[in-house]
Amino acid sequence: MPTDSLASIGQMMADTVPMVRTLGLEFSETSAERAVVSLPDQSAYHNHVGGPHAGAMFTLAESASGAVVLAAFGGQLDRAVPLAVRAEIGYKKLAMGAVTATAEIGRPVAEVLAELDEGKRPEFPVEVRIAREDGVVTGEMTIVWTLRPHG
Repeated sequence: MPTDSLASIGQMMADTVPMVRTLGLEFSETSAERAVVSLPDQSAYHNHVGGPHAGAMFTLAESASGAVVLAAFGGQLDRAVPLAVRAEIGYKKLAMGAVTATAEIGRPVAEVLAELDEGKRPEFPVEVRIAREDGVVTGEMTIVWTLRPHG
């Protein structure tokens, strides 16, 4: 994907994914190596203890993973569609206030593309850390993605 397209991934996601708009997610970094996305502190999305609801944090992490996947594999959309296959999340510490998710692909992009070139449906993990503003990691999520070839 051209570099000028990378800057617009957050805007594209906001335009096409209603939950990104609903939660007001903010994309501060998007590259083929990592994406950094924040969930502002909003009382409408709090849980019973006043922090961000688990569902909002799940959506934040999944959205960050989608951004890095689009940055890394957006140039393949003419032959494959990226799809989340499964996800596992662990809530480690109490999250309060704004939280930020940092997502990184867990396999070399070239290796995934080589499998796609061979006609396979590659799977790859995206590891996400969710942290409070003070840097404390409050959650970790692994989302396994695939590139499903068209046809």
